[in-house]
Amino acid sequence: MNRRALILALASTLALGGCLRPDFRTNELDSTGTGSIAAHYTLSAGDKLRIIVFGQDNLSNIYAVDGGGRVALPLVGTVQVGGQTTAQAARLIESRLSNGFLREPHVTVEIDAYRPFYILGEVTTSGQYQYVNGMTVETAVAIAAGFGARAARDYAVLTREGPGGLVNGIVPMSYPVRPGDTIVIKERFF
Repeated sequence: MNRRALILALASTLALGGCLRPDFRTNELDSTGTGSIAAHYTLSAGDKLRIIVFGQDNLSNIYAVDGGGRVALPLVGTVQVGGQTTAQAARLIESRLSNGFLREPHVTVEIDAYRPFYILGEVTTSGQYQYVNGMTVETAVAIAAGFGARAARDYAVLTREGPGGLVNGIVPMSYPVRPGDTIVIKERFF
């Protein structure tokens, strides 16, 4: 009798253990920034920039940041903007244009489109999607046409580029997403 009770207790513990969600682990992700991305956003491959050179309509246009973090501009060639803010990129382009091309150039750099985010796992349509400012993991799932039939609906695994490389953690569905993040919706046990 004791043996049956022990086996039954062990089996029910294992079965219920599969229903529990893992603890959220967001400490490393939080250190990369979770609030508004506008102030500290650094440029990277996949971003599209609206570069405006005042008084020079031929130079003002939308430019894509290539895989090496560079933009190709008329007159000055390629400019390394990866890892810089929009204000830093504007000052760099101004300095390149003032070296024999324009006198006192005034440049503004704005983000026309953020780099995409990626969502994988138990969603209806996994893949690459355009980032929307202010989105959370839950809105990312909605963009990917909702959860799959066996999706764990209360947490996700999020991977983000940090200062020292890739950082990942288990996050709640209300966690903010940033451009370039990869979200994995895991399969639930039951």
